[in-house]
Amino acid sequence: MKIAISGKGGVGKTTLCALLAREAASQGKRVFAVDADPNPTLALMLGFPEGIIPLVELQELIEERLGSPEGFLKLNPKVDDIPERFAVERDGIKLLVMGPIRQGGGGCACPQNTFLKSLLQHLVLERDELILLDFEAGLEPLGRATAQGVDALLIVVEPDRASVVTARRISTLAQQIGVKRIYAVANKIREPGELHAIQENVEEIEVIGALPYSERLRVAGPTADPGIRHHVQAILESIMRPQPLSP
Repeated sequence: MKIAISGKGGVGKTTLCALLAREAASQGKRVFAVDADPNPTLALMLGFPEGIIPLVELQELIEERLGSPEGFLKLNPKVDDIPERFAVERDGIKLLVMGPIRQGGGGCACPQNTFLKSLLQHLVLERDELILLDFEAGLEPLGRATAQGVDALLIVVEPDRASVVTARRISTLAQQIGVKRIYAVANKIREPGELHAIQENVEEIEVIGALPYSERLRVAGPTADPGIRHHVQAILESIMRPQPLSP
């Protein structure tokens, strides 16, 4: 199962990713979390020590696999050994910190982008763990082939107009590149009217769960509020439930 998580900046994408990873690991699932956010904080949320170097900064490794930017670049570099070599593990969760994947302008085939996108494709299409992908707002890192390998996209939405508008834009883009299952998760809900407003305004996106606002969660991270666990369990169960076969 491969799950991508996106949404407007600040809505709680990384928090949800960490909560789902912890819950899945507690159930005995093999979990691989991937931080592809420009401001990588998933390691912190999962309790890993500071100092993990994002793969995008491993210049010597990237040049070894792709060649020098001044020469010809290999467009299909070897990446199948990278997860085992560079993932760190804690509490049953393996973590890769990729760093941001940027779109090159003017036809630029940036070595870092080529390397990270090849790795992302390997993780989505060839690995068999539960893989959780923490993205920035938007799905630029997902090429069409990779997107079609993602089993579900979760768009995190908080009760404000900008978050809802961003969710609808992400959903439209995801459909265009072939993502089949697109869901919303409402976050930071203080009262039922906020959840209802999100359900009404995300239009065709199915809201499969909601997380209440938690000051303890905001200040101290995913382990600070045990009361939120049953909400996370419900979201994970909804995603993992087998889908009916298409006619």
